[in-house]
Amino acid sequence: MNRGKKVALYGVIVATALALGYLESLLPPFFVIPGMKLGLTNVVVLVVLYRMGGKSALAVNGLRILLVSFLFGSGMSFWYSLAGGLLSGISMILLKRTGKFHIVTVSVAGGVLHNVGQILVAMAVLRTAAVGWYLLVLWFAGLFAGALVGVLGAFLCARLSPKIFDK
Repeated sequence: MNRGKKVALYGVIVATALALGYLESLLPPFFVIPGMKLGLTNVVVLVVLYRMGGKSALAVNGLRILLVSFLFGSGMSFWYSLAGGLLSGISMILLKRTGKFHIVTVSVAGGVLHNVGQILVAMAVLRTAAVGWYLLVLWFAGLFAGALVGVLGAFLCARLSPKIFDK
């Protein structure tokens, strides 16, 4: 793929993630777990991971975190998203690399570890391990959101033409 097409593809991918991030910021909290989101933007990252590879997924995820935090979040939301995104992204890359896990399983692990990263930031910011109890609640949220993102990601990977992502 020539440089112009690659830049255009990344632009469309990041724009899609931004649109999903904006859509999610408009949704009222409909879960009983405070702060829980579905993580719709992670569908984009998951598809990139499975179609373009780990480096591309980390690049898209990092840019998405930066832009979504800047446009729709706050300074603190950036750090929470960055910690969760890095832990989630690296774990998904490693699990996918083994070839032993289905895309939904990889996504569930990413969802759970995203929450772990966010709790670690909360512990550092609040200077207490007491918020760690909330991780038990967030694990269930991560399982649910990760499974939903994984099912959507698997659906899109099966339906999107591989020609879109040709190198």
